[in-house]
Amino acid sequence: MVFKEQTFHGLEPEMEAEIANRASVEADVANALAIAGGIDASDVEVTMENDHIVLTGTVGTVGEIERATVVAKAVEGVHSVQNRILLGGPLGGLSLDGTH
Repeated sequence: MVFKEQTFHGLEPEMEAEIANRASVEADVANALAIAGGIDASDVEVTMENDHIVLTGTVGTVGEIERATVVAKAVEGVHSVQNRILLGGPLGGLSLDGTH
């Protein structure tokens, strides 16, 4: 297989500002969850759909589900949060779903 250097006919393509902003907000929320007290966010995923943050994954307590929403809403650039986090463990499947 032969690899050639990529050419862009002049200028390298730039990432769209909206996509870059979305990725930045997702990263900011994920970082805030990672360092926040009162929540183990190691199994929580953060995505941005349209103009709101969506939290998915599992945590150990109902309090952590609620705390995740509070932490995410406090991040600059977040307008609304939809929490789809499930309660893990023996009661798995319980969620606090809805837009906050």
